[in-house]
Amino acid sequence: MLWVDKYRPKTLDQVMVHQEIAQNLKKLVTEQDCPHLLFYGPSGAGKKTLIMALLRQIFGTSAEKVKVENRNWKVDAGSRTIDLELTTLSSNNHVELTPSDAGFQDRYVVQEIIKEMAKNRPIDTKGKKGYKVLVLNEVDKLSREAQHSLRRTMEKYSASCRLILCCNSSSKVTEAIRSRCLNIRINAPSEEETVKVLEFIGKKENLQLPPGFAARIAEKSNRNLRRAILSFETCRVQQYPFENNQAIPPMDWEEYISEIATDIMKEQSPKRLFQVRGKVYELLINCIPPEIVLKRLLHELLKKLDAELKHEVCHWAAYYEHRMHLGQKAIFHIEAFVAKFMSIYKGFLIATFG
Repeated sequence: MLWVDKYRPKTLDQVMVHQEIAQNLKKLVTEQDCPHLLFYGPSGAGKKTLIMALLRQIFGTSAEKVKVENRNWKVDAGSRTIDLELTTLSSNNHVELTPSDAGFQDRYVVQEIIKEMAKNRPIDTKGKKGYKVLVLNEVDKLSREAQHSLRRTMEKYSASCRLILCCNSSSKVTEAIRSRCLNIRINAPSEEETVKVLEFIGKKENLQLPPGFAARIAEKSNRNLRRAILSFETCRVQQYPFENNQAIPPMDWEEYISEIATDIMKEQSPKRLFQVRGKVYELLINCIPPEIVLKRLLHELLKKLDAELKHEVCHWAAYYEHRMHLGQKAIFHIEAFVAKFMSIYKGFLIATFG
């Protein structure tokens, strides 16, 4: 088992980061009925860890007994029937799913599937809370229609169902949904908090950490706790005992994007654009989010770029990121950004060197 799972806090009392939030959540579900909740904050901050610990606080150990299902639904969409396939994680008391996986059909997921789940109370409560919890991931990626439908579901089935919503950015969630939830901001952990967690894991694994080693991993992880723990485990696999000057390996996908940036800088041509498209597609099919790919690619290109071009390149990166959120096929918008960058950079080289 990976350390990131092995040492994930099981209860709110075990949470090392965001202890104040954990204790407030414990107090909330102990003293009163749990409201709809919206957890938001950057990736790797600990949102899912807090949600799972909260479910255990509400339902006990039964919340950990989950099964993964790939379920097919037939949904009536006016004059036609749509087949939808979604992966769900469920226990007797909760269901977790990501409605945005259905793409532009997400509103049917909310209108039919979530509504169907919300109707049904848990079969066997054994004296525990008499409601079911639906955990919805990436609600900031839902279309406006899906979010409007979700608001109606929250109102209509609040007696038998509680929604726990999880997203990176609350600004992309409609005000109507935000106002019906208790909003909980989960900040990225500080470097000091990350070091504390890494030293705790090192102690549990009986590892000797050189002075400053955990701090270097924390700094490299950019306040992403999940990434810090994965990097720590990678270092342990690659070399132990640790050395003072041991290199912290970057993520494979980051190295790959760095190679793509180098390719773009070396040659600006239709042939190179086609090659880059294939590499970007490789990242996307390996589940690297398109926003992360575009952001990291921009970061790598800016490191190699003249200062006078940086503002223009950042402008076009923001433009294509916005277009990517409006459209469906992320690959088109990332490729368009690469093509635009090649055009700008080639024009600059011609103007400078003739």
